[in-house]
Amino acid sequence: MLQFSRNKVVSIVRKDADTLDVHGVLDDTIYALEVDLCVRISDMEFLSLDGKWNRWTTPECPKSLPFLQDAVGFRIEQGITQKLQKTVGRKACRHFATILTECCKSVREAVKIIRWEDAKKKNTKLSFEEFLRSGGGDTPETPQESSEDEQAEVSSEQVEAVAKVTAPPASEDNAARPVANTASGGFLIDLHTHTYPPSPCSSVSADEMIENAKQAGLNGICLTDHNYAWEADAVAKLSQKHGFLLLRGSEVTTDQGHMLVFGLDKAIGASGIVKIAELREEVEKADGFMIVAHPFRGFLTFGVSQLGLTVEKAAERPFFKYVDAVEVMNGKVTKKENDFASQVAAALGLPTTGGSDAHEASEVGIYATRFPDPIANEKELIAALKSGNYSPVAFRK
Repeated sequence: MLQFSRNKVVSIVRKDADTLDVHGVLDDTIYALEVDLCVRISDMEFLSLDGKWNRWTTPECPKSLPFLQDAVGFRIEQGITQKLQKTVGRKACRHFATILTECCKSVREAVKIIRWEDAKKKNTKLSFEEFLRSGGGDTPETPQESSEDEQAEVSSEQVEAVAKVTAPPASEDNAARPVANTASGGFLIDLHTHTYPPSPCSSVSADEMIENAKQAGLNGICLTDHNYAWEADAVAKLSQKHGFLLLRGSEVTTDQGHMLVFGLDKAIGASGIVKIAELREEVEKADGFMIVAHPFRGFLTFGVSQLGLTVEKAAERPFFKYVDAVEVMNGKVTKKENDFASQVAAALGLPTTGGSDAHEASEVGIYATRFPDPIANEKELIAALKSGNYSPVAFRK
């Protein structure tokens, strides 16, 4: 039984006539972090930003803090959520982007109250509801950011989820026979996505992920939640509900990094880190397929020269002898890291794939893998992967 809770809390204090001090906290079963943000009221610009880790999972997490400064100067206006995800989420950490997005929502509400108080100086009987109806509290926001839930004044969230981990067979078609996306010149599948609650680090449901993938023009997606196996029946129902190709996989945490595996009929890694050799044995028994995900994530943050890392040295990393392909387009790492992975894969003669590593609905399809022919089920996916006839693509980049 998987249990997970997440709390996001934001507090705001008016520092002076045109400045707000904002403190945000994100605390869940895995991560805990804080931000201190100073915002100018008149134009809602970020004047300063500091972050702090209270609980993290890898040595790379604390290295993300300096990249928060890239957001200084941002304004809370249309597109701020996407801007934070692209700048802070990719360079620093998606969890900082999440709590900063929550801070932005809270600042909007605080500014509405400040403007109402200013308006009451001219009309003491003006109610907050009348003020809002008159448009006096309007603040810039995108359609995606103005949903009913997000307009709430209380910027805190508590979520508890329970998910059943099971492992069914994966041979049956789960949708009508698909056709290739002729406009893009192939059959496009995002091989790397994460949904909530199976992946607690994600903030998007499978339904939302599928709908966004359809809107983006993808032909299908793979659900590769962390150390988790989706039930075949559940995937089939989702696929039929949305009329969209949905395939199963898993991102397994090993002693040598994260591996995307396809074809396994059971969850592996739910109880802890798995030895890569043992995972490889399971994949071979199932006649499956194994891809190393984002193989150089975090390695090149401070430059190749500082690490003394060359393509030749990188190609000697032990995990490469266990994998069938290399993910060289991943939406959660830098272009430099993706390019380096591509060079190493070429040196090793390994096939290459692309996947968004989406944890938010808007991220699905940033990268994908193009196959020459339509794929209808997991058996066909594995056969196509083993053929080596496919390529990574920047689809929504």
